[in-house]
Amino acid sequence: MAAQIHEQFTFPIYFDLGATFLYALTGALVAIRRQYDIIGLFVLALVSGVGGGLMRDCIFIQNGPPLAIKDERYLYAVIAGCLAAALFSHRMDRLQKVVLFADALGLGAYAVVGVSRALNADFSIVAAIMIGVINASGGGLLRDVLVNEEPLLFKPGQVYVLAALAGASLFVLFLKEFHEPIRVAGLWAVGVTFLVRLLAIIFNWKTVAVVRRPPADSPAPPPADGKDK
Repeated sequence: MAAQIHEQFTFPIYFDLGATFLYALTGALVAIRRQYDIIGLFVLALVSGVGGGLMRDCIFIQNGPPLAIKDERYLYAVIAGCLAAALFSHRMDRLQKVVLFADALGLGAYAVVGVSRALNADFSIVAAIMIGVINASGGGLLRDVLVNEEPLLFKPGQVYVLAALAGASLFVLFLKEFHEPIRVAGLWAVGVTFLVRLLAIIFNWKTVAVVRRPPADSPAPPPADGKDK
């Protein structure tokens, strides 16, 4: 069922550029830890900074060139993230909590923007929520794939994607069921996403494996009646 809207939820450009800088910085730090050269540094920063938006616009919505490519300021933000990582990587441990909190805010914002753009493009509600989650977390997914690591998003760990899913779903709920203005619905969704992610950081809320299997070298459990057969 399509659920088109005729306006989009947007943030001021400086907020969007700030989030791009932050995500690009995290990608650049991964490149530095792996001792990549300048090309590897820029590519990881680029996919981390704008990868979610590129996936949203190029793979799903396909409505002309992605915003991150049309507006050169996004590339400047990525370059700034590269420079900051190169110059201050040895001091980033002190700013880890600040980066985590800022990331939590950007997570909700990107989720809501992704849902808004998808609904505006006449996608169904379920598809729009999926695109919102991809918009929020796609950069990290692409980064892990490029460095040949099992994506962190797929493994049990601290609640992250579920926070984006909660925010994206809440945005649609407020917009379609409660008929709130798009700005109000978006701010509520961003706030809830930030709160869920913040609590996950503070209390270390984690996801678990769907099915837990014993290690391959662990001994087989004894028969139920305790007798050998």
